[in-house]
Amino acid sequence: MDLQQLEEEARQAALRDIKNMLQRPGQLEKVDQFRHRVARKKASVEALLKTGMQNQLDGVRVGLKQLETCLQDVREVRKRMQEVDRLLQGVPEMYDALEVVREENTKHSQYATAMENLKHIYNVEASVQKTMTLIDEDKLLNAHQCLADLENSRDDLLYELHKQPKQHASDKITLKTHFKKVDTVSQALEKKLRLILSRTLNTVRKEPTVIVTALRIIEREEKNDQFALQQQKVTGFLPPGRPKEWRSMAFNMLKEAVVTRIEGSKLEERVDNKMWLVRDLEILRQIILEDLRVVKSLCVPCFPPHYNIFNEYVKMYHEGLSSYLDNIAKSGLEGNEYVSMLSWVMNTYPGVELMSHPDLRVNIQEIVGPLLRPEHLKSLEDDYLRNMQRNYQEWMTKTAETEKQEWFSDQPPEQEQYYHTSAPVIIFQMIDQHLQVTNTIHSELTFKALVMSIQQVEVFGQSYLKNVIELKEHHFRNRDQIKYFTHYIITIVNNSQQMVELAQQMKQLYWPKSRTEHYEDFEKLLNTFQRIRVHATSYLLEEAFLDMERHFNDLFTLKWLGSTISVDTICVTLLDYFQDYKHLRPANFEMVISEAQKILAKRYIRALLSKRLSKSRTECEAITTKINQEAKRFKQCFEKIAPNLTVMSDSPLDLIPTLSALLSGDIELLVLDLHTLLGNYPSLSEDHIVRLFYLRNDVKASEVREKVQDAAKSKKSMVSIAKQDCIFKEIVFNDKLW
Repeated sequence: MDLQQLEEEARQAALRDIKNMLQRPGQLEKVDQFRHRVARKKASVEALLKTGMQNQLDGVRVGLKQLETCLQDVREVRKRMQEVDRLLQGVPEMYDALEVVREENTKHSQYATAMENLKHIYNVEASVQKTMTLIDEDKLLNAHQCLADLENSRDDLLYELHKQPKQHASDKITLKTHFKKVDTVSQALEKKLRLILSRTLNTVRKEPTVIVTALRIIEREEKNDQFALQQQKVTGFLPPGRPKEWRSMAFNMLKEAVVTRIEGSKLEERVDNKMWLVRDLEILRQIILEDLRVVKSLCVPCFPPHYNIFNEYVKMYHEGLSSYLDNIAKSGLEGNEYVSMLSWVMNTYPGVELMSHPDLRVNIQEIVGPLLRPEHLKSLEDDYLRNMQRNYQEWMTKTAETEKQEWFSDQPPEQEQYYHTSAPVIIFQMIDQHLQVTNTIHSELTFKALVMSIQQVEVFGQSYLKNVIELKEHHFRNRDQIKYFTHYIITIVNNSQQMVELAQQMKQLYWPKSRTEHYEDFEKLLNTFQRIRVHATSYLLEEAFLDMERHFNDLFTLKWLGSTISVDTICVTLLDYFQDYKHLRPANFEMVISEAQKILAKRYIRALLSKRLSKSRTECEAITTKINQEAKRFKQCFEKIAPNLTVMSDSPLDLIPTLSALLSGDIELLVLDLHTLLGNYPSLSEDHIVRLFYLRNDVKASEVREKVQDAAKSKKSMVSIAKQDCIFKEIVFNDKLW
């Protein structure tokens, strides 16, 4: 470090401090105070420096003392190491000198072991025979003790051979051959234990001590296995036959017994009894419940706590049952067997009838999980739904064909107040039965079955509609071929309405309020049968109005002016047909009446606009009167047909006098009359009004057209349009007025 530079820097810093202190004249009076303050600060810094230096010197002094001590210790260690090295130089000579002693010690150890096991060495045959007799007499603890003595003698001798530096294979072979029958005894005892364990549930009821004895022997052997394995880690020696793993053998035997118990429960096959699966599952339920009761009450006290025997038995029954049911499912199920299997697996097995029974209270989900894997359950459910779908298709196809044959037969439908067949009720009863069954399994399966049922009924509806159209086309080609066409169309209308009502009832019962998916399938079903209902209704009226076609052609002709025959015939024909239509259900009857009035009004108005007559205004007033009378006559006819029905406030027949009123009015005021009329009936076209005034030969078409155009320009938009406005959309003429 440059001391001169440091000193100069310190001097400059001091000058800066003095300048800062003496910037004002008044500060000269405080020079003494500044001098004392600087002196105190200097003294403080010098004290800190002295303290720091003293600490450094003390640390150096201590370090030097420690280094001196370490040096002395190193010298001492070197001295001792040299002494040890000197002493070890004589060890090789001493090792060679003690070779004879070492050999004698080995011989002594072998002789001591031989003397200790001399009894067993010379009496192996007798000991084996005695042990076998004890096993046959079921004195298993004594037998195991004899076996343990024999095995210990053999293992001790083999261990002594193992310790020898020069091992001879012939010695080991000789010794093992001498004790060969010991393995036979061990196998015999193991076989006896296997037999006892295979009958655990029966034996524990009568002689629990036998089970306890077997378990005591197994636990002793487990301890011997552990000791042998621990010894192998240290010495590398493992006695022959170890580890025996009799505890694993015990659990395997218990598991085999459980599997045999489950598989032995099957008494019948499908060919013997259609209810074979139900009976088999019920027998299994009773067997498992009873066996687990025995395990919980009798086996738990007999088995060591660490065996956790009750839960182990639950797992064994669960695994065995899962495999058994899986094999049954793979072999193929039929009909209601799917329901029996799913219901038993999902509800009976984990429910209070078995695992959750008050005597067991097993939470099967916590211990082992579901009985069948999710993919197997899904496969079963899919197979069940496919089977259900196949049944629906077969039955509904057959039903549609049967009904079709009845339509073409010479036999009338069921003679009741309202014509119908039993098909709708049977279809939805079948669906209801299936859904009730699936409800016993789980709600998701019920929803899938419901959606699938809806889809199949809709498919049936499409087939039904196709058959109805075929029936109609066949009939109208030759109306003498099908004797009871009207009766069966009435039946079809009633059936279609009933299908809609039953479908809505089914939705109320089974459709979850929180589910919105597949709702379009339900709407599709309703629309299909509503379409069938509308089609069939139109065929009914088409049949009736076909008979009245000639009389509609006579309207507004010269023949019509002087006669009421055409209208009388139309009314009589309607009355006649509605005698049959009374077999329609009330809602259908009302719909037919409404549709009949609409068609009648449309046909009458079409005849009115067909340019068949052209008269003076005076004559048109008489025609207007006749038109009003006929309109009234039509309404009276419908009142006679259905006296209990409320008269429609906006009847299509009211259009007739509304139009006729224009004929008798002043042509100059026509614009005013058309304002309201065109507002209420925007589909009433210029062509319609011009055709109407064709009846008046005193009015030119161009004049009427002008009035209509003026009225159309100045008409006001109405808040609501009359519901009968659609009639004018359906009245279209192909011939040109000009």
